[in-house]
Amino acid sequence: MSRSVPTASITPSHFPTSPLAFRSADADQQARVRAFADKQAAAATAARDRLADLWAAATTHTDRATALRTVHTELVAWRHDLAAAAAGRLGQGIAYDAARFRTPIAANTNYDRLGAVGRLRDGAEWNPDTRTYTGGRTTPAYEAMLRFGQAAESRFALDHDVLQNWVVLSDGRRIPGNRIVRGEAAQGIAEELTARVAARGIDVSRMETGGTPIYTATPAPQDSTVLFAAALDVLADPDLTPETYLTARYCLFQAPQTKKGSDAVNRTFIVAVGALALGDAAPPLPADIDLRCYVLGQAAACCP
Repeated sequence: MSRSVPTASITPSHFPTSPLAFRSADADQQARVRAFADKQAAAATAARDRLADLWAAATTHTDRATALRTVHTELVAWRHDLAAAAAGRLGQGIAYDAARFRTPIAANTNYDRLGAVGRLRDGAEWNPDTRTYTGGRTTPAYEAMLRFGQAAESRFALDHDVLQNWVVLSDGRRIPGNRIVRGEAAQGIAEELTARVAARGIDVSRMETGGTPIYTATPAPQDSTVLFAAALDVLADPDLTPETYLTARYCLFQAPQTKKGSDAVNRTFIVAVGALALGDAAPPLPADIDLRCYVLGQAAACCP
């Protein structure tokens, strides 16, 4: 018989704001960004209670995993609805399309740029000669991308431009996770991204493709499916431990499910599950959890 765990309350303090959300140096704007934690706490509390009801009716491990999938899907809908109601994004960049918050990552890979990303500086101006944003004031988002870009560079072999992260599952399987790409391969990604965005009818004249980009690339769809299912399988265990919880969390962030919004969904979901399954023993969520999982590798990202 599994142990009984007191359900933990969920507050905004469980959701330290991602540094990538701080794209302004203005204190008032940063305070408004931090307020998103209130929405996450409310959504996570509802998800925790929903999962508790579904698990109470579950009779098998498969039932418990299916319940987890249901709650995750409902959080995807929650994040989409928030995006649909939002006025827009902070800083430079392509305007949000709410539909992409429920569009699966299946047709093509998601890429995110690391390193010196000029558009994340407050007040940066477009330089058409270098195809970068220059000047402006630094922001937590810029500093985080710069720091993790340097961390990514330190992991590359001297003569390789593609670094493959591997995920070791509890049954010993090694599944290809995300890739980190630099050099000529990264320039090819920049060209691919430009073509994709242009095909959506969006102006690409100020897409930041210059400099020396580094990109993270999501896993192949079949590998992402395995990683997501593995995360749910681990979380469905009635005898979940903080250690296995961290492994499941890593799998979740290695397998984002939608073109946009997966970070907020995964943060909200994993806190909700932890509050129900582990109570106050659930490991805290680092503010930069997504970047840790994409860049540092499994051992470092799974540290409490």
